[in-house]
Amino acid sequence: MNQEIIHPIKGFNPHTFLDWEGKIACVIYLPGCNFKCPFCHSSELVINPETIANVDYAYIKDFFKEKKGWIDGVVIGGGEPTLYKNLPDLLRDIKNKGLLVKLDTNGTNPMVLKQLIDEKLLDYVAMDIKAPLDTQLYAKVTASNVDVISIKQSIDLLMSRDIDYEFRTTVVPCFLQKKDMLAIVKAIKGAKKYILQQFDPKDTLDKSMATVKPYLPDELKQFAQLVSEFVKQCYVRGI
Repeated sequence: MNQEIIHPIKGFNPHTFLDWEGKIACVIYLPGCNFKCPFCHSSELVINPETIANVDYAYIKDFFKEKKGWIDGVVIGGGEPTLYKNLPDLLRDIKNKGLLVKLDTNGTNPMVLKQLIDEKLLDYVAMDIKAPLDTQLYAKVTASNVDVISIKQSIDLLMSRDIDYEFRTTVVPCFLQKKDMLAIVKAIKGAKKYILQQFDPKDTLDKSMATVKPYLPDELKQFAQLVSEFVKQCYVRGI
């Protein structure tokens, strides 16, 4: 695969132990997103990807070859990777090299997700659920127009297929309270894994988020305890 036939790669992290639990992985970052979440920490990727230099895929392929046997898999993040029609080509190339693939997604493209699962191009999916599945609430949290039916379709798809996955929510105090967390978890009742992520007010897309005080660790743990009865596994990340 040549760099020219895939979307520009805007970042590459050669080693991570954090982005895929239990795996040694690297991360490919694709640019652009259909959300503009105020608390996003990838603002340049989302708003001004053209200002970021491309990473040559040939360099990444050489890295795969050099680290063969040491790297378990590749995380495809962004931005929102499912926006790109050539994503399946990239994943096929990675899978052909004997590597596992994890996809980070916001769940807005269930048909793309279905294609990737049907073709067995994914080994793990981490899907963000930004808010309760209400059009107005989702629009507020993402600063975008959202088809929540597509979000629900992606949820149902992951929960009905034989694939490892997690749902995750960044718990931002100005957007999500106790009632919202209960509404979210009821929409994923019976899910394998649900992660509550701590909000970090530094370096966000909307700089006014710097004034928002994160929930205390004990408060997040209380949320996790509250929602844990609805899912098989629930814990807090980032505290």
